[in-house]
Amino acid sequence: MPEPAAGSGGPAPAPTATSPARALALVEGWPAWPSGAASAGVVCLRPGVGPAVVDSVGDPSRPSAWASVSKLLVALAVLVGVEEGTVDLDEPAGPPGATVRHLLAHASGLAPDVPRPLAPPGTRRIYSNAGFEVLADHLAARSGMPFGDYLAAGVLEPLGMDPGTLPDGASPAWAMAGPLADLLALCRELLAPTVVSPATVAAAATVAFPGLGGVLPGFGRYDHCDWGLGFELKDAKTPHWTGAANSPGTFGHFGRAGSFVWVDPAAGVALAALGGADFGAWAKAAWPALADAVVAEWGPTGAPPGP
Repeated sequence: MPEPAAGSGGPAPAPTATSPARALALVEGWPAWPSGAASAGVVCLRPGVGPAVVDSVGDPSRPSAWASVSKLLVALAVLVGVEEGTVDLDEPAGPPGATVRHLLAHASGLAPDVPRPLAPPGTRRIYSNAGFEVLADHLAARSGMPFGDYLAAGVLEPLGMDPGTLPDGASPAWAMAGPLADLLALCRELLAPTVVSPATVAAAATVAFPGLGGVLPGFGRYDHCDWGLGFELKDAKTPHWTGAANSPGTFGHFGRAGSFVWVDPAAGVALAALGGADFGAWAKAAWPALADAVVAEWGPTGAPPGP
């Protein structure tokens, strides 16, 4: 099956919307589906095939807010900088004692929304928008380029994504927006990396600073609130916004705008969605159910990624 062009979001042939086996039919029950604001797509990777978009629903070209899914793009930009030698994961950045690695892993101790330390680095998992803003500023200073330009040149343009994804002057931690097609391009990249090495993505999807307790927004406190380098890790978290069928190695991010991306390397499957409605009780019920259905349909024991 031919792979859609990067960023096109065009789905491969899939079962009809009325087929009970079609996982993405569940999206038609989401609150924003009647307005046309909801969309979702599945990307699969198999030996010798893909990564390819194997199914999608909704308008893949309709832009929507990504909210904190933006952090996945910030992380990729920083990892590009690491491979280029522009920054080092263990160089000082942020509050005293913190490094680039701490900032990526929400372990710098910075408060959620202001660059004020609440704890020493490496002692608590404090989810911090401010930390990602500091991180973007640090990369800009080290590269001599505005962060938005570095992001566009290093990540967005190579992946065929809109270089205007981050509006001028907006927070890189949560202000990116774009269509489902661009998130599917991100899914393909995370399943089969090209802008950074597969080893770099694998390392970023491994827990950084193990054993830190913290709060996963919308879900509560975990004694082991595991996070990688910009990637939130499922690991043993219960409840979680991915499904029971997702492997512990599943990683990604969701946003309060009702958006998410997850990648399950063990299943060779990724899922992106723009919910079109703010995260809430509907998402906590609907997203895991969709994830389980997607893994059942498209995982290793489900459908092949071709006709």
